Amino acid sequence: MLRKTLAILYTALALGANPVAADVAALREGDMKKLALHAAPVPLAEVGLMDANDAPASMADYHGKWVVLNFWATWCAPCRHEMPSLDRLQAALPEIAVVPVATGRNAVPGIEKFYAEAGIAHLPILRDPQSELARSASVMGLPVTLILNPEGQEVARLIGDAEWDSDSAKAILAALAAE
Repeated sequence: MLRKTLAILYTALALGANPVAADVAALREGDMKKLALHAAPVPLAEVGLMDANDAPASMADYHGKWVVLNFWATWCAPCRHEMPSLDRLQAALPEIAVVPVATGRNAVPGIEKFYAEAGIAHLPILRDPQSELARSASVMGLPVTLILNPEGQEVARLIGDAEWDSDSAKAILAALAAE
């Protein structure tokens, strides 16, 4: 009982220092309970990415917008499961950039085939072939999703798959964007 009370007190104090985090934390339901909110924004390294045509791309292209950055791979079953919900999230909240990054070895034809089979219509194809961005962001397994503020800093992280178009996820993103 004492341990539980101390945990509640610690959480209340930590979130009380950041009222926005406290408001967002209260919105977490279902899969979003796995969303870890950071006490302070964490910088994201500037690492070059590639698009489907091998042209350079960068997360800096999304500065000025809230970003849902998802690390995934074509061979990852949980990644494939959550991708349609990310696509629906992008359609529902066009003011938020939903950015899936295929990390590691992911052939463009395989990504395109998966997008076609899963009906992915609103998401870009971006690749991190050497896993440089994933490593710099301490991504140890897949899928991992980071929420970035308009300055490109990580403010939250969810490890594992989730229903990103759930009411809870949309409410959290709306609350963050309104701060």
